Amino acid sequence: MNWIFISAIIFWLCAWALNQWLVKQTSNNMFVNKGINIFVPLLFGVTLLVLWEGATQGFNVPTVLLPPPSMIWVRITSSLPILWVDFKQTFLHAVLIGYVFGCGSGFIVAILIDRSPFLQRGLLPLGNFVAALPIIGVAPIMVMWFGFDWHSKAAVVIIMTFFPMLVNTIQGLGAAQSMELDMMRTYASGWRKTLIKLRLPSAMPFIFNALKINSTLAMIGAIVAEFFGTPTVGMGFRISTEIGRMNVDMVWAEIAVAALAGSTFYGIIALIERGVTFWHPSMRGK
Repeated sequence: MNWIFISAIIFWLCAWALNQWLVKQTSNNMFVNKGINIFVPLLFGVTLLVLWEGATQGFNVPTVLLPPPSMIWVRITSSLPILWVDFKQTFLHAVLIGYVFGCGSGFIVAILIDRSPFLQRGLLPLGNFVAALPIIGVAPIMVMWFGFDWHSKAAVVIIMTFFPMLVNTIQGLGAAQSMELDMMRTYASGWRKTLIKLRLPSAMPFIFNALKINSTLAMIGAIVAEFFGTPTVGMGFRISTEIGRMNVDMVWAEIAVAALAGSTFYGIIALIERGVTFWHPSMRGK
């Protein structure tokens, strides 16, 4: 057995023992506990990379099948201008713009549906139907309608993020308990004041759940949509072209950037959720 793979196994065993010891530690210092909560998953991720490196190097896995992390890192550092242009085209344009419009419109329509029983009966079944449409069928149509630039990808993101936000917001608006609603009526609160003071705060966990789900759906939708037509930039375009040239390290570099951007996006929303819904039982002890 190759010494590189043996070294990776030894590192994994040591890291496993250290993590097992850290998770059992308790401290009255809040910063120490937060440091442990950050370090444990970080060490776990580094361990996976070391095992990946050891397996690919130790067993001489062809780089066409699976390049080692070191090779991917070299590609990332040597292709920063290309990766930045692709990131700007896909994430800063298609993902963010589509995410804002999709989540925003889903939230507004949910408020209107809550106000109108007619819209609730008419739009919700239609929304469930459209939400079930496959992205590989919608993406080419959006490219035909809005062109090859980022606008068509943003349209795909809007479609993918609209209905999770719509459904979760409607469920959240119905989460207020009957006793709380009766109390608002005794104070002569109308629909608008009840919505702002009671129902929207009660719906916040549902809304943030949709925001977190959509943060990953938006990235997936934008990248897949770029497979069906795009200018000569974008993460999806780069992945589809480089895999045809057998430049697998560049493909993995784009995947790494996409994963990092999506995880950071999700983490930012989770931090905002913690500040907004600190009162919710699910946030206690975090």
